[in-house]
Order: sequence, then structure tokens, then C-alpha cells
Amino acid sequence: MSDLPPEVRPAPPVAERRRTVLTLHGEARLDDYAWLRERDNPEVTAYLEAENAYTAAMTAHTTPLQEQLYAEMLARIQEDDATVPVPRGEWRYYTRTEKGKAYPIFCRMAQAEAGAASSGAAERAREHVILDQNAEAEGREFYQLGAFEVSPDHRLLAILEDTAGYEDFTLRVRDLSTGEWLPDRLEKLGFGLAWASDSRTIFYTTTDEAKRSDRVWRHALGAPRDQDAEVFHEPGVLNNVGVHRARSGTHVVITSASFTDGEAWLVDAVRPASPPALVRARRAQVEYDVEPGDGWLYVCTNEEAPNFKVMRAPLDRPGAWEEWLEHRPDTFVEGVLVFKRFVLVQERRSGLRTLRVTDVARNETHYIEFPQAAYGVQLGANPEFDQQALRFTYSSLATPDTVFDYDLATRARIERKKEPVLGGFDESRYAIERLEATARDGTRVPISLVYRTPFARDASRPLLLYAYGSYGFTMEPTFNSQRISLLDRGFVYAIAHVRGGQEMGRAWYDDGKMMKKLNTFTDFIDVAEHLVRERYTSPERLAANGGSAGGLLMGVVANLRPDLFRTIVADVPFVDVINTMLDDSIPLTAQEWLQWGNPQESEAYAYMRQYSPYDNVTAQAYPRLLVTSGVNDSRVAFWEPAKWVAKLRVTSTGTQPLLLKMNMGAGHGGASGRYERLRETAFRYAFILEQ
Repeated sequence: MSDLPPEVRPAPPVAERRRTVLTLHGEARLDDYAWLRERDNPEVTAYLEAENAYTAAMTAHTTPLQEQLYAEMLARIQEDDATVPVPRGEWRYYTRTEKGKAYPIFCRMAQAEAGAASSGAAERAREHVILDQNAEAEGREFYQLGAFEVSPDHRLLAILEDTAGYEDFTLRVRDLSTGEWLPDRLEKLGFGLAWASDSRTIFYTTTDEAKRSDRVWRHALGAPRDQDAEVFHEPGVLNNVGVHRARSGTHVVITSASFTDGEAWLVDAVRPASPPALVRARRAQVEYDVEPGDGWLYVCTNEEAPNFKVMRAPLDRPGAWEEWLEHRPDTFVEGVLVFKRFVLVQERRSGLRTLRVTDVARNETHYIEFPQAAYGVQLGANPEFDQQALRFTYSSLATPDTVFDYDLATRARIERKKEPVLGGFDESRYAIERLEATARDGTRVPISLVYRTPFARDASRPLLLYAYGSYGFTMEPTFNSQRISLLDRGFVYAIAHVRGGQEMGRAWYDDGKMMKKLNTFTDFIDVAEHLVRERYTSPERLAANGGSAGGLLMGVVANLRPDLFRTIVADVPFVDVINTMLDDSIPLTAQEWLQWGNPQESEAYAYMRQYSPYDNVTAQAYPRLLVTSGVNDSRVAFWEPAKWVAKLRVTSTGTQPLLLKMNMGAGHGGASGRYERLRETAFRYAFILEQ
């Protein structure tokens, strides 16, 4: 198939014996491509390889552009680099990268030795490499870490590793004094890892047949796995279980949460065999997260508080909540970070994050201010409970990631590092705007955008519009040096902060899920029309991109408004909505009934039937489409985009490119190494630029 001429499109055979017909709520649903779910079928593999060969043939002429883009993006990166060290106990922890190596190297240096170091060579001599991810990944097509936890006594390192992309993790433990791996090796684990205070006991999670985290276990180092104690089991299929060590070090926190409610349990970290203590039993539509402090348990909850509030309770009576920070309709409380003497509350106002600092002893509160019209703030590693300096990273669409230490008492702000962007990058050449588009129901939808100056609104600029819009995930307008390759070629880059995220508070999320999910899609279309109307671009020069649930968004807008977009890139797209939501053996399905609805219910089915991309492919000319996926994706199965593309091939009336690029050795996040990720981006950008 490598010599496949571009005019020949691969199409899987539609065999009568392989069709499935499901009658649901009086409708017979014919699925010609259900057989593509047969992961181990050689015909399926052959079809995916044929699609890859077709994509390679159709894009072969862009290879020089791909190489140019890759070289540009790589040239902006300082390949030999290191993060700002994080003090923890007697050590300073950091990661660094080396030119030509795809993965980070995890290191530490004794505090006293770090202070004595006077040169780069001297620092390297005092450096302790605790994990070289390049060495662990050697000979593997894929390698990622799901957890990285140093023991409280700093003598051991516990990691969760995934070598396929399917998010089946293996626990390994390393002796940091010798560099040797301990015999303990536990396989088929989920996310979540926590050390007890004895530095000999580890808590971990496992998953059920649908890959739902449902159990927490306690493992004593050196003991066989069959002696591990089951600490917690969640039978409810709507809930996922998690485990982590509290920053205070006093407790291991176990959580069980769905999209609408949950509960937390506390295990005494000093007595890890003690039974978990329930904070408060779950209640319908009540969510809460807990953070142990100095004698107090702080609780972020939506109980009688749609935008969340902060409660607290004595640690010895965790269910006796009292109000600490009241609910405010104009302020969304995102979370709480508790130090010994300070409490930090992450809040969001008018779509932008603010940080509220309270000195507990003095009962004094102030806000950390930020300068630009659109920006993002991410809290860094702040592992020490009794610390006065807050580490955070600030950036904007034009300002590279900048690491600050902020003194919570004196309010002094020290810049520790600004991400180096090589090649003559000058952020003053780029302008940021924060706009609002009026949606069809009158809602004002925020837009963050950046472009290179000078700029004239004459509709001549190409524009890439991005959105996610699901699960309450907020899309921050932060920096990415790869985008410069588009901006310097005249592109405007814009983020549509559509409903389904939480940019404008909890109601913004609620208005973009379940029986209001259509708002996500129409918001994106209305934003695109606004940008065209205001002459930032034109339909002939408008590209759209989204991944996963954002890929669902791409599938819907391709069906609804193919005339509005020149090209669409859909990454790991969740497009076979109804079939996936009918099969609770698929990872994530059962829990997601609270996100999308359960199509076994007639009202939910009728609503989902309106937008499910696979079910709404029609005989019309579609935009130029690039669809990406990974065979080992456990979140959005590879067959969803494969089936969608197959159906588009035989239904679309247009002649525009329709390409499927399937990574045969990765999962939901694509390639794991930094150089391969750059090549994936270069491929996407080359497709967009050519179209």
C-alpha cells in the first residue's frame, strides 16, 4: 500500500454478515463498521495500516514542510535544561533534559551541597540521579510515568510505569542509596500512589474489568502481593477511587467520586493499618474535597453552594463542618491548598484564575494579582507543609512559562526562571485579546486569542480555533512555543471557552453537559461566526482543532456547519457516542452516564441522537479532515475514529482530503517522547498550513 496513488481511498468492505443491527427505542440502528472493534482481527490491523499508508501517500509532498516545522520548533527549545529545584526536607529535587534524549532525568541534590556548588560542573558532581527515564524507556516504543513518589524518609522512590499507552501501570520501588530496584513489582494497577509515614508501606489502586478504579490496597515492602490488604472497595459503577498522601503528612486520603457526588476517607499515616475514617457520607449532588491542615480539615464543597465554598472541621471530628469561606455567586472556588500557617484558595472570576491567601493566625487575607488580559496560573510543586514561599507558574498566550516564588507573609514575588525560547523570540511582537461572542441564546462566550503584530482585521489572516468544552475542564490561555510556527506565518490562534468547561463558574459546566450538551457545539459555531463577522478571518481560512471530548466537538461541527471551516483536525475523537455509552464493558462508560446520559433511557437517547457524530454523518461535502488516534487508547477506543472515517469515506459527497493517522504503538496522549511529540505536531501543522 505504500505506492497507493492519492486518488484511491481505502474503504473497508461492508459485509452483510458483519453488520450489527440494534433496535433501541423503536429505531433500528444499522452499524456497517462494528467489526472494526475486533482489535485482534488481522483484517482490522490491515485496514488501519492501509489508512496509514494512504495518509502517508497523501501527505508525502508535505514532508519538507514537516521537517522545516520540526526544525523550527526544536530550535526554540533549550534541549539541555533543568527545572527550578524544589526544596523538600534536606534535599532539592529537580528534573533536567539532555540534548538528543527524549525523556527527563529526575535528580536531587543535598541542600548543603547545593548551596556550596559554584559552577555547573560542581553541581553535576554533587547531583544524585534518582531516575533516568531514558534508561527505563530504552528499547521501548512507549514509556510514561503515572506516578513518581519519594518516600517520606527520602530513601526510596516508588513509580507507576506504563509501557504500552493503555494505562495499565506497574509499581516499582527503587533504593535511592544503591540505585537498585527492590523485588516488589506489582502489575495491572490504576492511578494513585501514597506512602505511609513509615516509608515501608504503600497504598495503591486497582481497576475492574472496565478499567474503573474501584479498590485501594496496602502493600508492605518485601511482602508477596497476595498478602496485600484491601483497604477500600467501591462497588458503585458510577464512582472512581483515588488515593494520595496529604501534604500535611498526617493522613493518607482515599476518595470515591462520581461526576455529581462523592466522599473521602482518612487513614492515619503513622498507623497505616488503622481502618479508614469516613469524613462524611456521600449525599446526592454533593461533592467535596478535603485537605488536612494544622489541626483542621479544610473542605471544598458545593453543598448549598453551586460555585463551591470552603468549610472546615476539627481533624478529630472530620464530619463537623463549619463555614470558613462563604459561597459567592460571582466567584468560583476551584480548590484549596493548605499550609501550616496559610491557606491558599484558587478562585476564578470573569474566567480568570486568582489566588486568595489567608494568614490563619492573623485572619488576614489578600489576593495575588496578575497583569495581562488573558493568562494562566498553575500552582507548582509545594511539598513542604510548613513553608512560607508559594511556587507557581504564570504564562499567557504570548508570555513563556515563568516560575515565581511568592512569600505568603511579605508578599514579595521572586522570578526564578522564565522558559527559554531560543531563536530570537520577542514576546512584544505578539498581541493578546480577550473577546466575547454572543451565543444564539444570548450568553456571552469568552475568546482568548493571540497574533503577531502588526495586525489588520481585514479577514485575510488564517485562524486556528481550539476548544475542549467538557468535564468542567478549564482551558487556560497559556504559552506554547510550538504555536509560534503558526503565528509567524500569519495565523491567529484562538481558544473558544465554550460551555462545558468551568471558565465562568460551575453553571458554565452544567450548561454544557447532559441535556444541555448542545450548547458546547453551538457555542463553538457562534464563536467561529463572530470571528468571521469581526473579520479576524474568513471561512476559507478558518481551521478548527480539538481532542478527545474536544474531538467530539470537532465531529459535531463538521456535521452541523461544514461550510464554516476550511479544515478540521480531530485528535482521538469521541465520535461513536451512543454505541460507546451503551456498552458498560468499555472503560469509562458507566461513570460517564452522568456526563452524557444513558442511551438506555429514551429521553437521553433522543438527545444524544441529535449530535453523535457517527450517527449523523450525512451526504454532504465535509471540510478537509485529519483524524488521529492510537491503537492502545483506553479512553477513546481506536475503533471510534476508525469507524467514523470509514463511514465518512462512503457518505461524503465532497472530494476534500479525509485522512486517518493511527499510532500503532501509543494510547490517548500520543507519543511519549518529546521529539516524537514534536513530529506529531509538525505533521498536524503541515496539514493545516497546506489546506
